Amino acid sequence: MNGAVDLHEMGQSLWLDNITRGLLDDGTLARYRRELAVTGLTSNPTIYQHALSGTAFYDAAIAAGSAAAQSSEALFFELALEDLRRAADLFLPDFDASNGADGWVSLEVSPLLANDTAATIRVAGALHAQAARPNLFIKIPGTPAGLPAIEESIFAGVPVNITLLFSCEQYQAAAEAYLRGVERRIEAGLDPAVGSVASLFISRWDVAVAGRVPAALRNTLGIAVARQTYRAYRELLASRRWRDLAEAGARPQHLLWASTGTKDPQAPDVMYLQALAAPNTINTIPEKTLLAFADHGVVSGSMPADGGDAEKALAAFGAAGIDLDALARQLQQEGADAFSKSWKALLELVDSKRAALRDGALTRTPEP
Repeated sequence: MNGAVDLHEMGQSLWLDNITRGLLDDGTLARYRRELAVTGLTSNPTIYQHALSGTAFYDAAIAAGSAAAQSSEALFFELALEDLRRAADLFLPDFDASNGADGWVSLEVSPLLANDTAATIRVAGALHAQAARPNLFIKIPGTPAGLPAIEESIFAGVPVNITLLFSCEQYQAAAEAYLRGVERRIEAGLDPAVGSVASLFISRWDVAVAGRVPAALRNTLGIAVARQTYRAYRELLASRRWRDLAEAGARPQHLLWASTGTKDPQAPDVMYLQALAAPNTINTIPEKTLLAFADHGVVSGSMPADGGDAEKALAAFGAAGIDLDALARQLQQEGADAFSKSWKALLELVDSKRAALRDGALTRTPEP
């Protein structure tokens, strides 16, 4: 039995929510693709902060970048893009076989640009050109300032992973930005086949209300939000508006489940993966959770297309005093703040490694 393969076979794409040079160098990522049906990956500033911290995989490249007098941010993007190009090449057969629906990797713009629409548009375009891979998404947050940047980037032909979505309403706003970008391309006589995914974060909902709701509601809010959003996603793909775009050659923007590792130590470690099984969606999965589901996860059915009991479940949280709209805005802001904090720490780490390498305090030999 291999639960990960079972998820793939029922129509859900599995992407690894992690990237390090070690995973590439030792063949682990290739093995995950071969044995666990992993067909893409995502990255973010926190992932790269951990990747660079405490390892020597990047030391030689950091030393070379230091000699070239690059800024810390420019050097980081070079390091990340070297990894992500290799990963994109690994998943290119999945991209080609799925006609661009699968096989993607993702790179995030600086989280410090979350409130700067113009700069986000400029940087997204530059990173997409620098990456030079057809299956590399640029991640842009679905914040109020990010939405117009998403529309403009799609119009410019930049594939976008819309990140930091927490509610059905935020998903719908992100989908609208994508649709407008595609419609503008059609009006301008441009190819409408620009890739995009909309990433809905799940587990942070349950962390946010832990201890504030009755025991019967514990660890059920994120799944209820996912079900509500899945219904909206299915309704959009069935709409006349989307069918017209598809007939013109547009690609569907797929719904992606993010933050799917279990945070509650008393809950099953594969709880979210089990609940979020749904065809034509993507689940980006922490490495530990992926391995756990491959070992003992069971695919027992698909998420109901009509959202099942989502509205009833969400009403129960409202009755318990949870303002879901306000909490969605709070979670999005907290997510943006957390990524900004990781970004600053990441650049400080690059600076400290540069200084240590320059002074000879670090070895430049990669770990075995």
